Amino acid sequence: MLDGGVDDGRRERADVLRLESASLGFGRRTLWDGLDLSVRPGEFLAVLGPNGSGKTSLLKTILGQQRLDSGRVLLDGGPVHRGDRRIGYIPQQKLVPAGTPMRGRDLVALGVNGHRFGFPVTRKGERERVDELLDSVGATGYADRPVGSLSGGEQQRLRVGQALADDPVLLLCDEPLLSLDLAHQRGVSDLIDRRRREHDTAVLFVTHDVNPVLDKVDRILYLAGGRFREGTPDEVLRSEVLTDLYGSPVDVFRSRGRIVVVGIPDAETHDHHDHHADEHPEAHG
Repeated sequence: MLDGGVDDGRRERADVLRLESASLGFGRRTLWDGLDLSVRPGEFLAVLGPNGSGKTSLLKTILGQQRLDSGRVLLDGGPVHRGDRRIGYIPQQKLVPAGTPMRGRDLVALGVNGHRFGFPVTRKGERERVDELLDSVGATGYADRPVGSLSGGEQQRLRVGQALADDPVLLLCDEPLLSLDLAHQRGVSDLIDRRRREHDTAVLFVTHDVNPVLDKVDRILYLAGGRFREGTPDEVLRSEVLTDLYGSPVDVFRSRGRIVVVGIPDAETHDHHDHHADEHPEAHG
C-alpha cells in the first residue's frame, strides 16, 4: 500500500477504514475485485472513475447499505452497519424547492436529532449544538431563512454542518461540489479540508473532477472497467496508468497546477465554470 505523503503521526495510528479483499458486482459485471484499501485518520482520499465504475456503490458498502460479494469492510476495526453515527455523509448538491418551509437550522438539526425523527430541537444542548455547527460552516447569517431561498452553495454548507453533527471519524462525500460555481466549490472543499485537519477526520471524496481538491488530496483510488489503481495523484494520474486501466490510449496533461485527461472512452468534456476552459482544463474521472 502506497503512503501517499501522509505524515508520520498519522501513519502510526490505526486505520479508520479498511477494505480487505473486497469484491462487488452486478450480474455478470464486476465493479471491483480484490480491493484492499486503508484510510488513516486525517487522510484525504479522492475516488475517481467513470460513471458505473462503482464509486457510489463503494460509499453504500461503507454505509452498510450494500453487501460485498466477498471480503469485508471495517470501521475502526469492527464491521460496518447501517446508521453508524461515526460516519458523516455529504450527498450531491440537490436544490431544495422554493417554498419548502424548512429553515437552514432545521436542515442542520436533522443531523443532531435525526435519530428522533419528527421531533423538533427543543433541548438546550441540541439548540446549542445546532448553533455551533452553523457557525462552523459559516451559515449563521442565513440559518433562519427558508432553505429553498438559499443558493446551491449555501445549501451545501448546511449539509456539511448536518454531516458533522455527531463528530464523525469518517466523512463520506458523494460528488459534493457538483453543480456549484467555483467560489462555492472552494468554500465547501475548504470546509471539508479544515475539518479533517483540525479533527483528524478521514475523508473519502468521490468526484468527477479532482482539480478543485487536488491540493488537498493525499491519495487517489481510481476505479475503471472492473479494475483499480491507488496511490498519490502523481502516481495514478499518469498517461500510462490510465491507458492500462482503460485498455485504450489516454493522455494526461498538467498545466498551471491543474490536470486534464483526454481520451477516456465514452467520456464527455465540460467547460470550466470560470469560462476559461482553454486555460484551466478539468480532469474527468
